[in-house]
Amino acid sequence: MPQPSTRTGALRLVLGDQLSDGLSALRDLDAGADLVLMAEVMGEATYVRHHKQKIALIFAAMRKFAARLRSRGTEVRYVRIDDEGNTGEIAGELGRALENGRFERVVMTECGEWRLAEALAAFAQGRDLPVDIREDDRFICSHDRFRRWAAGKKELRMEFFYREMRRETDLLMDGKAPVGGQWNFDKDNRNGPGKGLKPPKRLRIAPDEITREAIADVERLFPGHFGDTADFGWPTTAEEAEAVFAAFLKDILPGFGEWQDTMSAGRPWMWHGMVSTSINLGLLDPLEVCRRAAAEYEAGRAPLNAVEGFVRQILGWREYVRGIYWLKAPEYRRRNALDADRTLPWFYWSGQTDMACVADAVGQTRDHAYAHHIQRLMVTGNLAMLLGVHPDEVDDWYMVVYADAYEWVEMPNTRGMATYADGGIVGSKPYAASGAYINRMSDYCGGCRYDVKAKAGEGACPFNRLYWGFLERNRGRLRDNPRLAMPYRSLDGFGPEKRRALLAEAEACRERLGAVKREM
Repeated sequence: MPQPSTRTGALRLVLGDQLSDGLSALRDLDAGADLVLMAEVMGEATYVRHHKQKIALIFAAMRKFAARLRSRGTEVRYVRIDDEGNTGEIAGELGRALENGRFERVVMTECGEWRLAEALAAFAQGRDLPVDIREDDRFICSHDRFRRWAAGKKELRMEFFYREMRRETDLLMDGKAPVGGQWNFDKDNRNGPGKGLKPPKRLRIAPDEITREAIADVERLFPGHFGDTADFGWPTTAEEAEAVFAAFLKDILPGFGEWQDTMSAGRPWMWHGMVSTSINLGLLDPLEVCRRAAAEYEAGRAPLNAVEGFVRQILGWREYVRGIYWLKAPEYRRRNALDADRTLPWFYWSGQTDMACVADAVGQTRDHAYAHHIQRLMVTGNLAMLLGVHPDEVDDWYMVVYADAYEWVEMPNTRGMATYADGGIVGSKPYAASGAYINRMSDYCGGCRYDVKAKAGEGACPFNRLYWGFLERNRGRLRDNPRLAMPYRSLDGFGPEKRRALLAEAEACRERLGAVKREM
């Protein structure tokens, strides 16, 4: 006769970016029978060499979330990065936790990255107990909802997805129409830096004992990873994240619209939200964040262009890129529509370059694990595309250097938006620009060694030297793009000899900046 099972309760996995009280894996938790597993593992810390601040942020936030669960009577098995017996992998830690045969099932929330999802699916196969992988409903748009929106469409433009999300959530809506009579106020949000520009002060969180311990662990175990930890100031609990967000709503959101795209040397924060790390960790709920921003407009404390721009970045862009990632993965990571074949120049790591805009963006990235969207798109991303850097190297760099980078959000931004490697799935055109754009949106060019008005020669702005050569080099792929009709008419008007000279100028600049052919 078979013996009755002595197993009871569930083993519940919580990952480092799932630090939410309402996580689906915890929803029916039985504190008397279940155990929550949380693990710091080398595999997740080193599959790319993440910025030191990112690792410290996740470790500190995980440790505090585990303490939060324990304070509520939940049993937690917490595995630290240097614990004896640590297998170095999430699946390995699940296997260790199951060795005593105590549990009748495993419960987890789906993970955000294809790589780990495959590993956990492989773990689930062949188990003698059920593995319940639940939807991550902390996102506003489910995978199924996004697939239904995308079905049959030739173009998957974010703007139209965003409008559907506005209708479904009733955010900034007046019945069936958008508040203010238009969906998008982006044209009102493109101010460059004016004289006397004074960005507001930011609330940053001083590291407490737990965070300092996490930072010390990172410095000890990952000394060769990119970045500094001296200026760590990220929220690591829901309460800290709430304090930072509340300060943003009160002091910064009113100016967010006008100044969201502005760049200024030595001023890393400007009017930016600074909430992406907290939302991506699960410390803030994205829909609630949008609702509270909308309430600021409704109360007359913030203008519509600021609130709409902020909501669009979360309800529109964040949800959209996550949908694209899971719709197109894993094939998406192999896309290289422009056949880019160059290496990433070393100054992306060192910051040692005479290009003032790049030096500032890389320097603040090293110091803070942060740069805002225009620095990412129109400085470092634009330059990588103009240089023809292979998208694998661009992906790796963005995944390493930013505290808010996870593959689901990073890859569609870099392989799609920044470098056009996806061939137009995310962006309707390459966001290629010369130095004139950077000069208009920043104060970098006035203090730069390079001349932003010069088009050629060693003293000319490298963005200028590269821009026309990029278009000529990719003529066969981009010439018929209607959004590039004007620059290609200009290029055609130069004549064959000048076009050859522009291409040679760009090639010389690529070599000069260290973007050399990759070894295959």
